[in-house]
Amino acid sequence: MTSQVSSTAEQADGALVGEQRTSGDGGPGKEVRRLDRVIIRFAGDSGDGMQLTGDRFTSETASFGNDLSTLPNFPAEIRAPAGTLPGVSSFQLHFADHDILTPGDAPNVLVAMNPAALKANIGDVPRGAEIIVNTDEFTKRPMAKVGYDSNPLEDGSLSAYHVHPVPLTTLTIEALKDFGLSRKEAERSKNMFALGLLSWMYHRPTEGTEKFLRAKFAKKPDIAEANVTAFRAGWNFGETTEDFATSYEVAPATTAFPTGTYRNISGNLALAYGLIAASEQADLPLYLGSYPITPASDILHELSRHKNFGVRTFQAEDEIAGIGAALGAAFGGSLAVTTTSGPGVALKSETIGLAVSLELPLLIVDIQRGGPSTGLPTKTEQADLLQAMYGRNGEAPVPIVAPRTPADCFDAALDAARIALTYRTPVFLLSDGYLANGSEPWRIPEVDELPDLRVRFAGAPNHELADGTEVFWPYKRDPETLARPWAVPGTPGLEHRIGGIEKQDGTGNISYDPANHDFMVRTRQAKVDGIDVPDVEVDDPTDAVDGTGGRGADTLVLGWGSTYGPITAAVRRVRGAGQRIAQAHLRHLNPFPGNLGEVLARYDKVVVPEMNLGQLATLLRARYLVDARSHTQVSGMPFKAEQLAQVLKEAIND
Repeated sequence: MTSQVSSTAEQADGALVGEQRTSGDGGPGKEVRRLDRVIIRFAGDSGDGMQLTGDRFTSETASFGNDLSTLPNFPAEIRAPAGTLPGVSSFQLHFADHDILTPGDAPNVLVAMNPAALKANIGDVPRGAEIIVNTDEFTKRPMAKVGYDSNPLEDGSLSAYHVHPVPLTTLTIEALKDFGLSRKEAERSKNMFALGLLSWMYHRPTEGTEKFLRAKFAKKPDIAEANVTAFRAGWNFGETTEDFATSYEVAPATTAFPTGTYRNISGNLALAYGLIAASEQADLPLYLGSYPITPASDILHELSRHKNFGVRTFQAEDEIAGIGAALGAAFGGSLAVTTTSGPGVALKSETIGLAVSLELPLLIVDIQRGGPSTGLPTKTEQADLLQAMYGRNGEAPVPIVAPRTPADCFDAALDAARIALTYRTPVFLLSDGYLANGSEPWRIPEVDELPDLRVRFAGAPNHELADGTEVFWPYKRDPETLARPWAVPGTPGLEHRIGGIEKQDGTGNISYDPANHDFMVRTRQAKVDGIDVPDVEVDDPTDAVDGTGGRGADTLVLGWGSTYGPITAAVRRVRGAGQRIAQAHLRHLNPFPGNLGEVLARYDKVVVPEMNLGQLATLLRARYLVDARSHTQVSGMPFKAEQLAQVLKEAIND
């Protein structure tokens, strides 16, 4: 979240702080402990419903009023081998009574549904954390499958943790014995038993989950009631068992949010809503030409549900057809969008170049994932920046916009649409898997807060020939934006040619003239260079420490895209340790903000953390001749705040 925080919240994403002990309504004779934040990770086989469990816990946490951040993590295979390490699926949720920024570095609570889930995640669990394990799965064969020579629940290897052995499968089957379900059918509800137990432990609301289950299984009421029963059984187990002597309270984050109506939202959902809002604000129909690809497919799925807003979605036979249809829709006067990931961008590159030549508005949404080639479909990365910047033949400049949080995807979509419509250009919107699948609270904006994106189509001839004849020139430019007029096909008197061959300035006729080509190339570049983007803001709280307005920090950490949360959490830790550091974050990567060069020159050291091998740092070095220091990671996972904090401390002291 981007709201101001108190000094206590400066420790957010760090160690637990502000803990109090109370007693009372935790059940008969049970203690209730108040915490300021908790990190929970649900982990199990990819068929155990961990993503659903995490989603439901997140929804109830959001309705309770906590700030939160999530990290779903699942295999790329549709159904990885059961009980194996590659088949482990997890969902991490960080929630707090104050402003937080990341899903957290390490879980305070791990729920492990089988030996594979335990082994795959135990390395992230700090000493003293709580581990809830499904003991029914810790039999000889499942343990041998993941390399356990002995039972870790019995051999002392988990002595550093607070382990809660719970026979989740047995308890679930017993709770559902009156439903007449087969053992396999009953076992499927063990995730709801676990959800009920955790809901009791952390005083989460239950009504929403019960309503959700009845709606989800409306066509199978017996299955719906079985899941509700399992959920309630998990809650009651926590209430009555002696093994769970303590429950926990995390108060609502009443000071973290500005006044307004909030909902929990993922990055892809926020982006889809942003596109719809842009369409409404532009008074243009929204057209999506897309081919399904992880992790962008959810945008196609969501937009297909909103025909009532004039949204038209086209699931094409391939990536090239998807963007070709979208560009045709742009020619026809629609707000055109194509969604994909890095491999799809490679296939779309020629049509993106065609959009540059035609100078038509087109949004290319790239939800980045690990590469190269097919790479890591369900993991995150920021390695498409140079592809978006230069990945086309010829001089084909394209503006680039990158959201920084899941909720910010809404605003970034509106910003990208503004640029595309105002300057008649394709625009890259670079999100990634971390933002796409992660979620956080989002304040639903009022309609009057949204920008006016309405455009004026060409409606009459715009040029007079020497003989006095009035004609339409499709490449006669707006003197301020250098945008060409947008003429809807079929408008009388505005007939004009399109195609990928170079255009003659003004007329749009085919031209092979060297001087004209040079002029058109430079004009298209100048149009992008002249795009109005706000100055980059620098968070340097020591700026006026000496009363003279001089800077206090010598080191600036500069990021882009989804690194915002981990970087900001790391900066809070560094400042909490008494060291000075400044922070800035880029949304606009082409063109860069006009004051970026001046900002970089103010600091002796510039550190650029990226989930790639230093692509932004390379651009900064080339453009501004600064010694930008890269800190890179390409593990398929987001940065951890503590790791970044150590890197920043070392940079400051270097």
